[in-house]
Amino acid sequence: MEQGRGALIEQLAGLETAAVAFSGGADSTLLLALLRKQLGAERVIALTAVTPYMVRQEIGDAVALTTKLAVRHELVEIPMPEGMEHNPADRCYRCKHAMYGHLVASAAEHGFANLLDGSNTDDADEQCPGLRALRELGIRSPFIEAGIDKAAVRQMAREMDLPTWHKPTTACLLTRIGFNVRVSMDQLQRIEEAERFLTQLGYTWVRVRCHGDLARIEVAPVQRERLLSDAGAVIEGIQRFGFRHVTMDLAGYQSGSMAG
Repeated sequence: MEQGRGALIEQLAGLETAAVAFSGGADSTLLLALLRKQLGAERVIALTAVTPYMVRQEIGDAVALTTKLAVRHELVEIPMPEGMEHNPADRCYRCKHAMYGHLVASAAEHGFANLLDGSNTDDADEQCPGLRALRELGIRSPFIEAGIDKAAVRQMAREMDLPTWHKPTTACLLTRIGFNVRVSMDQLQRIEEAERFLTQLGYTWVRVRCHGDLARIEVAPVQRERLLSDAGAVIEGIQRFGFRHVTMDLAGYQSGSMAG
């Protein structure tokens, strides 16, 4: 890890200025903090994409983090990309291409030539459609270039006392809906409110997968027994958001479980 860390610091220190595609997650927060340390606040900017299908709480968290880091921060409003309203199978590619295209333009408008992304080597599957979109747009991912994986990101973030070092991975709300299903703002709001409700109850790695009027809840395996014991309150709470049926996925939290 030390070799990768040295390579990472060296490449960041060699930049004149840098804009960061900033989600407020563990990866982009560490990247932003390292850049601020290496280049100074005046040579760094954080750009956060705001789309109709992102979790609203993430925007507030991103604003709070850039305030804590004392880094300039801009919110970039991005409309629903063409065709995304039907949640196509290539949604990740379409989303990333549209989103990062807007971020590149915003960075240029603010005088920043380099837009950096926080992807790490765990994300570096060449078949990953989102990463393919980034490469087509010429966006660099310093962690991948330096051979830094997610575990190393979390370790470095913890050493720097960043509050996101143990933050669960997030994904856009479209991942809670099956492919080729028409998406409505009401549906996205129901999913977000249901997940916020569960988070407020103390569940950490949580997803509410939407199957029409059925909510399929995924939580971390260690919290499955608790979810069963909380069943009455959870069912009542989730149904308040418009779901008729509430069920628990016995497999627990699984990234990409709606892709099949």
